[in-house]
Amino acid sequence: MDLQKQTELRASDADRDRIADILRDALAEGRLTADEHAERVEGVLNARTVGELEVFIRDLPAAHEGERPPAHTPAPPRPTAGAIPAEADATVFAVFSSAMRRGRWRAGRRLHAYAVFGSVEIDLSEAIFEYQQVVIKAVSVFGSVEIRVPENVSLRGTGGGVLGNFEVDTLDSVESDAPVVYVDGWAVLGNVEARPKRGKLVADILDRVQRRADKGLRKHLDR
Repeated sequence: MDLQKQTELRASDADRDRIADILRDALAEGRLTADEHAERVEGVLNARTVGELEVFIRDLPAAHEGERPPAHTPAPPRPTAGAIPAEADATVFAVFSSAMRRGRWRAGRRLHAYAVFGSVEIDLSEAIFEYQQVVIKAVSVFGSVEIRVPENVSLRGTGGGVLGNFEVDTLDSVESDAPVVYVDGWAVLGNVEARPKRGKLVADILDRVQRRADKGLRKHLDR
């Protein structure tokens, strides 16, 4: 891919984090004033393409090192037995009915979903991830379990169908510390499906960038 096409790529959270780290270091080194740093961080949050991000560091040494993040990083190994408690933090079930969990909610380490002649919807696209690894046990019997995740997490699935459909899209996040969602289960004359919700990202990018910016500012002021 040539340089022009690279700069036209849509910026990811990992791209924004990389630029924010460079700006933080520049602030700590005295290359930027606190006002300049704050103005550029705001621009980073609003940038849409990789080219727009590069503008904020083109007068800094780090911009000329020629380093770019890898296309993706492998998801962490699957949790070992006992690493995540067998008891669910939350259980959602539907028997001859429907149930859902969506909106702004805290995702624990383990979630169980059961659909028996019913439907369950688990939407993590706006959830708060308190742990990097989340396991969802999904069982469908003459029903359906639909799981949606932000498109910048990693997603893995282990299971199968008995006269049914078990389908989990495999995702690899570009961020090494991104949440990983593991979907385990069975579909018996039913359906279990997990896939990304396009346009939805883990929503704590603003908080992460701001925390790093504040840390850099405090370090500069303490010098």
